[in-house]
This record gives sequence, structure tokens and C-alpha cells, in this order.
Amino acid sequence: MSQAADMTDVPSERAMLVLTFDLQGETFALDADLVREVLDVAPETSVPGAAPFVDAVINFRGRVIPLADLRLAFGMGRGESTRDSRIVVIEHEVEGEPTLIGLRADKVHEVTSIPLGDTEDAPRVGLRWRTDFIRCLAKREGELIVVPDLAQIFATRGGAVGTVVPFAQS
Repeated sequence: MSQAADMTDVPSERAMLVLTFDLQGETFALDADLVREVLDVAPETSVPGAAPFVDAVINFRGRVIPLADLRLAFGMGRGESTRDSRIVVIEHEVEGEPTLIGLRADKVHEVTSIPLGDTEDAPRVGLRWRTDFIRCLAKREGELIVVPDLAQIFATRGGAVGTVVPFAQS
């Protein structure tokens, strides 16, 4: 049984708390517990020879952290920064170690609660993205929200095996 199916088997009062953001007009969400900070766009330093998905680093509070672009994982083109662009700093477990990673976002919206009963698995056909990169889809007010599977994305595109702590259930 998939994670999304596991989540929908619980009472509908249970919910996941997420940060919603846009990538090329599509709405995505991350478990709010993973998010450490939302930053304005910061100067980037390219890393020669790095995978395109994680090809730069930024200075975050005196620490150098990798900067990833989920648009590339989902087959979207690299976007230009705008005044709405942000960097979402998350803590992601890489090889058993908590690691800070910056994620580019075209626009950050809000922290919101999505009832687990409003989530479902990604359909196996009809999506333009790899379904193994999608943890689940959520519906909110007629809008579709994609919850990416960061562990799978980083394991496949980032060159490291990682795990993500499951959604905190309230």
C-alpha cells in the first residue's frame, strides 16, 4: 500500500501542515516541519561538475548549503528569478545526517493544513511528471497541490540517498 493510501485510511480530522509554493504556475507543498526558513533570493556560487539539479551553493547563516531546483526534477525549465522568487531552506536527512538544503521557489504562499482525507496517490497515467517523484496529490478549494517525494528525488537526482521524516499528523 502506498504512503498516500496509508494517509487516506485515517480519519479525515487528521491533517498535514504544509508550506505551499509555486513552480512554473503549479502549486507544490512541503511538510512544514521540514522548513527551517524562507529567504529572499541570495547570491549563488556555481559548483563545477555538479548535477544540474543541485548545481550551486548559498551562504545560509554562515554555513554553505546546497541549492536544489525542483523544477528540473519535474522536467520544467530553469526559471529566471523574479521579485516573488524565494529560497526555502529545509532540513533533509542525507545518509543518516540532517542536512540543510535550499530549494528554489517561484513564489511562496502560506503554511496551511490539508486534511489527509483530501490526499490521494498520483495517477499512473496522465501526468507529465514522474509519479515516483510525487508523494501524493492534495485537493484544496478546487486546486491541485503536488506533494513531492523528496527522498526519491534526492536519491535519483541529487546523487545521495536520503530519507524524509513523514508528515507530522495533528
